[in-house]
Amino acid sequence: MTAIRLLLVDDDPLVRAGLALMMGGAGDIEIVGEGSDGDEVEALVDRTHPDVVLMDIRMPSVDGLTATERLRARADAPQVVVLTTFHADEQVLHALRAGAAGFVLKDTPPAEIVAAVRRVAAGDPVLSPAVTRQLMAHAAGTRADTRQARARDRLAALNDREREVAVAVGRGLANAEIATGLYMSVATVKTHVSRILAKLGLNNRVQIALLAYDAGLLEE
Repeated sequence: MTAIRLLLVDDDPLVRAGLALMMGGAGDIEIVGEGSDGDEVEALVDRTHPDVVLMDIRMPSVDGLTATERLRARADAPQVVVLTTFHADEQVLHALRAGAAGFVLKDTPPAEIVAAVRRVAAGDPVLSPAVTRQLMAHAAGTRADTRQARARDRLAALNDREREVAVAVGRGLANAEIATGLYMSVATVKTHVSRILAKLGLNNRVQIALLAYDAGLLEE
């Protein structure tokens, strides 16, 4: 089995050391590099070719949000998981919209952080339905109507079946659960998800979930 190549980016050397120790104990994860600021990320990625970047959201020169936006705009970009000390942080929400595959709290038990890296490497977002709802609720604001109209305009590109899959993704369901609920195979669900991402110009399932929420589909 090929090891998951992991890049660590955090401005606190003690945090990086702790993460390196934690991840080093997992036989299927290889730490290929470390960085201390967001301005180092692109060069480190070019040099180390990671599958996943575990990145602090708050750094002194270039923060994790900006680094994520820059990285995910590139072709063949690695997945990004942001680290934060807050359960519902506006910057975390922005990072998810920029293409991060999810986030983990810095006080998350080590085994769960390791599991998060594995999940993201396998293509699954690291957001439980409960956390997704919390972040989405945090995003609600005075421009909700405008945001909903724009989201519905974008989702108009989907056919009815793709729209059903998008709503199911937004509700935090796994592919197998969507397949059961919509009476299709898991392979067909994966195909629909890939088409949704391509049609809407999105990076991952988290962004599908956020768009479905913005459109008000999760309340219907």
